[in-house]
Amino acid sequence: MAGMPRVHAFRDDALGDLDAVGLVAALHAGRVSVPEAVDAAISRVEDVDPTLGAVAYVAFDRARAQARDPRGGFFSGVPTFVKDNVDVQHLPTQHGTDAFEARPQPRDGDLARMFLATGLLPLGKTRLSEYGFSAAAEHPRLGPVRSPWSTEHSAGASSAGSAALVAAGAVPIAHANDGGGSIRIPAAVNGLVGLKPTRDRLPQDALTRQMPIRLVSDGVLTRSVRDTAAFLREAEKVYRALHLPPVGDITRPVRGRLRIAVNTQGVGAGASPEVANLTLKVAAQLEELGHVVEEVAAPADPRFPDDFVLYWSLLALAIVRTGRRTNGRSWDPDRLDNLTRGLARNGLRNLHRVPAAIRRLNRAKPAGGALHERWDVVLTPTLGTETPRVGHLDPTQEYDVVMGRLMEWVAFTPWQNVTGEPAVSLPLATTAAGLPLGMMFGAAAGREATLLELAYELEEAFPFARITAPEHQD
Repeated sequence: MAGMPRVHAFRDDALGDLDAVGLVAALHAGRVSVPEAVDAAISRVEDVDPTLGAVAYVAFDRARAQARDPRGGFFSGVPTFVKDNVDVQHLPTQHGTDAFEARPQPRDGDLARMFLATGLLPLGKTRLSEYGFSAAAEHPRLGPVRSPWSTEHSAGASSAGSAALVAAGAVPIAHANDGGGSIRIPAAVNGLVGLKPTRDRLPQDALTRQMPIRLVSDGVLTRSVRDTAAFLREAEKVYRALHLPPVGDITRPVRGRLRIAVNTQGVGAGASPEVANLTLKVAAQLEELGHVVEEVAAPADPRFPDDFVLYWSLLALAIVRTGRRTNGRSWDPDRLDNLTRGLARNGLRNLHRVPAAIRRLNRAKPAGGALHERWDVVLTPTLGTETPRVGHLDPTQEYDVVMGRLMEWVAFTPWQNVTGEPAVSLPLATTAAGLPLGMMFGAAAGREATLLELAYELEEAFPFARITAPEHQD
């Protein structure tokens, strides 16, 4: 797309074009210091955020103080951001809404405690869609979070703020979480690596643990496979899910050849012709690498999309009904956006259908397991269509309009949220308009290592496009 307005912060400073692992090496070698890296990141955020709208809260003074004596861990002193639906000490948790006035949290939540124990140094918190319900972070008062690849387009899903800052080079790595695609979707539209881990791989805050179906998994958004692999390795040193096989230290491409299924129909509207063609091109590239590839049908029940929306609606209804008890006197449901209110109405109207919907959703797990008995990996596009322009998913529009558009776009990612299986979006395609288009690879529960090894191979064979073209990485 000629003249696409792009924004980035890459420059000749302490961060340069380094990914997180590269920055760790530079810090250990003494080429840069932690205060220099933090100051560079703050300067970059100040440059790009007025355009991107990615930041919810900043803690720059606190970050500079911590930089003088950073906590230990592999990522000690690497600047980052945490998404604003996770509790971080001294910062509010606003969940992307104007419906209440959040107060600073007295302590880190379970997820933040693990995340920061890896040594990552938070500069603040990033914006999300209201309660993470929409696949585009467009706030009625604050405006949209924009993609640095094209500021006319959405940065995608509720981890949009984190994705925009990483893709623009403000920080090398940032927290994200995924209850319907919100690690993978912003990775797909911002040219990033986004791996949604297996359910329970990482600890969760209490609110997430209480869901009837625990859809949400936490992780990171990065510009390189090795950063994502290193994060999971270090997280596992802090918190070990004993019922899952360990991820371990994955540092090289897969050695054996894999059995890979490919599907472009998804669990709803399916892929547009352009997206389907680009997916089949990636499938052909996998065959050229020696993998066994075959097209398969989606394993989902035809009612899966409606059941998933009804489950989202139940969560929205719970938020509306418990808002005052949870958030105090400042709670005002009239300040919720149309999407959240519409979901809550849908949930109330269809409460009688919820038990059957949950039963059907729970059947997805054995269906996914059966699929992976035959196939090591399943390839789909991450999203059904090209990235929408800002305003397409504006939550001030009528609920039915926004929901219809969401269902067309988010036609692939919810499956792994229900099954609990891991999946990774990799920036392997570019649309005719010049926008990144992620390709998604799913595996059986506990098989993140397989996905990372395949991701290394693909990154090496088909280098990921970047907003700028780094000359090297340490």
